[in-house]
Amino acid sequence: MRRIGLLSDTHGCWDDRYEKYFKECDEIWHAGDIGTTEVADRLAAIAPLRAVYGNIDSGDIRLMFPEVYRWKCEDVDVLMKHIGGYPGKYDASIRRAIYANPPRLFISGHSHLLKVVNDTTLGCLHINPGAAGRFGFHAVRTLVRFTIDGSDIKDLEVIELNDAPTLAETDGIMTL
Repeated sequence: MRRIGLLSDTHGCWDDRYEKYFKECDEIWHAGDIGTTEVADRLAAIAPLRAVYGNIDSGDIRLMFPEVYRWKCEDVDVLMKHIGGYPGKYDASIRRAIYANPPRLFISGHSHLLKVVNDTTLGCLHINPGAAGRFGFHAVRTLVRFTIDGSDIKDLEVIELNDAPTLAETDGIMTL
């Protein structure tokens, strides 16, 4: 069983709550637009980090992480790419790979919008964790936690990071 912390689009922003919410995780996955090696290093100090680079990431991040990453976590085939689209509207850069050999779990970022969608056509769960950083048009910063147990993906939690100083202790956690 593996407990996963998932985020995307930090754009160089560090928030100590990343550690607060991911310290019990076995792995942290970052779906691109990391922004700085410092953010990557700080995440990796919490738990082993798996990541892909995004469209804003410079050469140093691109040397550290691939554009597309496919691996097995427990019995779940995972595919991650920053710009990936959504079920029925996968990005052209990844569409052929997804349809030729569908993963069980597809993770992308880029849109800054949290989405968890089951692609029933391919038997694939898609997760876009939204944006954890402060740069972009998103109204809410989000993180995701979930568990992979054998072939099961379960206990998914969405964490909303509240930036209002008086409400910072009341971040929202929703279990799906």
